[in-house]
Amino acid sequence: MKISVNSEGLLPPARQQKLWAILSGLLCLIVFQTNAQAHGVTAGDQGYIQEITGTHLLPFTYLGAKHMVTGYDHLLFLFGVIFFLYRLPHIAVYVSLFAIGHSTTLLAGVYFDIPANAYLIDAIIGVSVIYKALDNLGAFQRWFGYQPDTRLATLIFGLFHGFGLATKIQAFDISPDGLLLNLLAFNVGVEIGQLLALSFILIAMGIWRRQAGFFRHAYTANVMLMGAGFMLLGYQLTGYFTA
Repeated sequence: MKISVNSEGLLPPARQQKLWAILSGLLCLIVFQTNAQAHGVTAGDQGYIQEITGTHLLPFTYLGAKHMVTGYDHLLFLFGVIFFLYRLPHIAVYVSLFAIGHSTTLLAGVYFDIPANAYLIDAIIGVSVIYKALDNLGAFQRWFGYQPDTRLATLIFGLFHGFGLATKIQAFDISPDGLLLNLLAFNVGVEIGQLLALSFILIAMGIWRRQAGFFRHAYTANVMLMGAGFMLLGYQLTGYFTA
């Protein structure tokens, strides 16, 4: 679909409403996906991971990219992180911090078989989405008169995001033959998937930010983001207490 703009680089009002409806619909779809589980690995992928032995770099790279592109918990957090970032160098810093944290715990958690409860880790990931939405809304400054270090928070929550996937992979009977190289390939795939997903998010955000109603709808978008975080948190805590 071709997007037409006026001489000031703005979409016509009708197109602005349509774009906002699409963005809202996508976020609502994520919010109400209560039957989906964070960091999920499909049954087919799980069976493949458990059956193969030896080094398989390309398949594990593909699986890593697939996980990130379909990992809505990651994408929600990244959406919040880049929401008010306009310059590519700033975006690169935050995305790199998230990648460092995510990669560290993913590799270490699986390779050294570090135990953790998957439900609790994923609940913290839900908290990360809530935190970022509140941060975007300026809640911490209003409530406490203090602004948390957003870079440090991104790194710390990145550690939990990586550990969340590590807990899922640990549950599989993976062959130790070629494990390290396969994990490295998987992690490379995760970063490739992150760049692909982030590219689409930035394109959509770039168009949206040029519209006159961006700041009017920014509040609603972050309230919806916070709602998605609470649903992730509630879903995981329910699993923890009922499993």
